[in-house]
Amino acid sequence: MGDFSINRENAGMRVLVRYIFKEVLKGAFVALLVLTTLVCLFTLKDQMGDVGKGSYDMNHVFMYLGLLTPLYIYELMPSAALLGSLFVLGNMANNREIIAMRISGFSIIDILKAVWLAGIFLALVAVAIGEFIAPGTEKQARLMKEEATNESRVMSTLYGLWLRDGNTFVNVIQIAGEGLVNDLTLYEYDKSRKLRFVKHAQQAIYLEDEKKWVLQNIKQTEITPTQVIATKKVMEDWTSKIDPNLMNIVVIKPDNMPLKDLSSYIKFLKENNQQSKKYELAFWRRIVKPIVTFVMLLVSVPFVIGVRRGVSLGARMMVGALLGMGFNIIDKMTGNLALAYDLNPMIMAALPSSLVLMVAAFAIIRLR
Repeated sequence: MGDFSINRENAGMRVLVRYIFKEVLKGAFVALLVLTTLVCLFTLKDQMGDVGKGSYDMNHVFMYLGLLTPLYIYELMPSAALLGSLFVLGNMANNREIIAMRISGFSIIDILKAVWLAGIFLALVAVAIGEFIAPGTEKQARLMKEEATNESRVMSTLYGLWLRDGNTFVNVIQIAGEGLVNDLTLYEYDKSRKLRFVKHAQQAIYLEDEKKWVLQNIKQTEITPTQVIATKKVMEDWTSKIDPNLMNIVVIKPDNMPLKDLSSYIKFLKENNQQSKKYELAFWRRIVKPIVTFVMLLVSVPFVIGVRRGVSLGARMMVGALLGMGFNIIDKMTGNLALAYDLNPMIMAALPSSLVLMVAAFAIIRLR
């Protein structure tokens, strides 16, 4: 008889865990849908100003939004987890479901287990989207827009930027600033697709007033049917349809690169004695990102259980939104501090979530 009672009790606990798990997931996905829709509406408003540039039309706008949606989902997952769990657990608390669970022997740890399971699931979804879907679709969105609004054809690769201007293919290794690029190579072909010359410039500067580029420290190899001629020049003008803004837009964005590409790019920068701190910070932020989703869910538990039942859902959601915004502000501040003062990227990337995790753990211990 005793074993039967224990089995019934365990079965009841599993039912409650599954119930909370499912409800938290539902709340998180509803919050994610709402937040993603809002961001897409703001993006749509911004994109309307570019309609009419080149061949960019409303079809391109909706394609652009569709391709950026996975990136928005990845970025908004922690906030959606916090808001969704606050809504669901807060509703349970106001309806006395949490009290009934605790009276029946369902402890705070049991509630945490259910939330942990939901957090693990959401973190895995975020990793899958952030590593395998969002980087590719985000790059396609930017390139699609640039190809529609500019005559030049663009392809961004891990080890440089490739652009096409007529019969000339341009490779840029480093964008040093506004209208300033380093290590630029031009490959020009004739109409029969035979290579005419290769021109490498140590630096290229864009003159806005004259609408042209000035190449500096040039090494040129001209290929003729009978010979190969190598020459050097200190300076040369280069007239091209390629706008410097085009290069700035399609340059590799560290926050949107998957971990594998970030790791390779960091290695590439170090081997070429270039600054890699920005990419190292992005690397560790992407590792920490799934943990942030997990931490945000934990924050909701002490807030819901530790606050009196009469608090409205609106008030809980407002506090959740403020917590999410506050976390994002602190996260950006620590990132800027890491870059400005050359601090350890791994520590600074993990610092905001670690602080929030310690506060949540302290609050949960006090509840017990």
